[in-house]
Amino acid sequence: MKRSQIHCLSIGLMLVCLTACVSPMRKAQKTPAPSLPTKTEPQEPVEAKPKSVNPPIPVEQTRVAPPPLADKPVAAEPVNVLRSLARTPKEYRIDAAKHIYQKFPNQIYSGKLPPLLKAVAVLDVVIGPNGQVQELIWARPPSHVPEVMHAIENIVRQAGPFPVPVNLRKVIYTETWLWHSTNRFQLDTLTEGQH
Repeated sequence: MKRSQIHCLSIGLMLVCLTACVSPMRKAQKTPAPSLPTKTEPQEPVEAKPKSVNPPIPVEQTRVAPPPLADKPVAAEPVNVLRSLARTPKEYRIDAAKHIYQKFPNQIYSGKLPPLLKAVAVLDVVIGPNGQVQELIWARPPSHVPEVMHAIENIVRQAGPFPVPVNLRKVIYTETWLWHSTNRFQLDTLTEGQH
């Protein structure tokens, strides 16, 4: 073999080797990368949950549209069905006294009171337009027996709401509490008197 033929042969072999190396790289560039599984492709099977006895209610049926903001009440107060048609605080005082007697029947002293009492207290009660107790003002507090003072305040507050003063938007009425040593009482408005 001549030298030029050997030289051509070696160049040809080198070209063959180069194309063999380059073609896989070109193929790799042309082949698209494997795509990631999309949501529509089936995924691995999930363990089946046991069926509940009662089938769940579809979400569409349980949704309730919230009412408009303007329709929501600012402060929800209990509805008071009790009404007073009194036109003066003196008339209202009778309705209020009957209301307290109905609320606390076991604490009312029955019969005529003895001449000596544990306390005689005078309290002004401010009643709002819905019958709520707004304020308690002592005109004659039983300072010598503070426990009676607290008991009277608790009774008045627990008796609320009072009858709604229909004809008086707001009413301040005065009541005298006649307190017996047994911690039962009469209100001067409905008293049975004293011996």
